[in-house]
Amino acid sequence: MEFLDIPLFDDDFYKMLFRFIINMAFLTIIIRYLYYSSAKRKDYLFTYYMISIIVFFLCFTLKKYELDVGMALGLFAIFGIIRYRTDPVAIKEMTYLFIVIGVSVINSLANKKMSYSEIILGNIIVVISIAIIERVWLLKHEVTKQIVYENIENIKPENYELLKKDLEHRTGITINKVTLGDVDFLKDTAILTIYYYNEKYYSKNV
Repeated sequence: MEFLDIPLFDDDFYKMLFRFIINMAFLTIIIRYLYYSSAKRKDYLFTYYMISIIVFFLCFTLKKYELDVGMALGLFAIFGIIRYRTDPVAIKEMTYLFIVIGVSVINSLANKKMSYSEIILGNIIVVISIAIIERVWLLKHEVTKQIVYENIENIKPENYELLKKDLEHRTGITINKVTLGDVDFLKDTAILTIYYYNEKYYSKNV
């Protein structure tokens, strides 16, 4: 049955629905239970889910035109280089962006040469890899934060250790490194960037 020369239903509907369920199930594990439990960044949950959903349906729609692997990789590259103009994306968040896009592309563009068992296995491997890195290896992620510092005498190179100790005392954070940004001698302030490991207490307050 057609309406305005467009079929109202075809067998691809079931394929799309089943693949979408697979995609959302594994993405929920990746986004909600692996990424969020580690980073505690609620602001990226909406972004990851919506980008993955749009990429999935876009790729599945374009698949009807029997696009080749080159086009699939091109789509991956286009969406993968997304940057937000208002705020730079951290390396970890950008990596997860690549993951959700890649998983969505794989789940939507896999053709008949790839069985559902292979698709599911690929998703499982991605999830296990993330879980091992995030939970088993317990890798710490270095994050940065800019602060306005008023004790301008401490920004001198010879006072670096004094500056670091002062910042650690004030923030309670074990700081790895401090870099100097803009200096305002009229207000006796400087913009400093501190580097520290993303511990649970601080990630909850990001």
